[in-house]
Amino acid sequence: MGELVNLNIDDVLFSERECVVLGKGDSERIVYFDAKTKIHLQKYLESRKDNNPALFVSLRKPHDRLGIPGVEKRMRKLGHEAKIKKIHPHKFRRTMATNAIDKGMPIEQVQRLLGHVQIDTTMQYAMVNQNNVKISHRKFIG
Repeated sequence: MGELVNLNIDDVLFSERECVVLGKGDSERIVYFDAKTKIHLQKYLESRKDNNPALFVSLRKPHDRLGIPGVEKRMRKLGHEAKIKKIHPHKFRRTMATNAIDKGMPIEQVQRLLGHVQIDTTMQYAMVNQNNVKISHRKFIG
């Protein structure tokens, strides 16, 4: 989550749908986003009336950089409105990793996407769909 709140507008390359994030140990990595995210980010930035270099800022003046508690609070509010219980930003990261693996993305690429040094960490993140295990078993083993 620290990677998200530390993003600046200049870190986003809309033409490539990617941004550079600074991870743990000051390691840089590229994170990608889809076309819908690009559209929503551009609309969000067009609606802003401040000059803060931060990608995400508070809704109220003076529009300071949004912090982790601010993201969590906003997500809880959105979750409540959508009638989703126990929503937390980390669940989206885990879900993305699981969906990527379920769709056939190699675990090593998911590891890089998440910025994990150890593949074991990535394996703990991904909850493997049992039905996909069955299909893969039949495909590769018999």
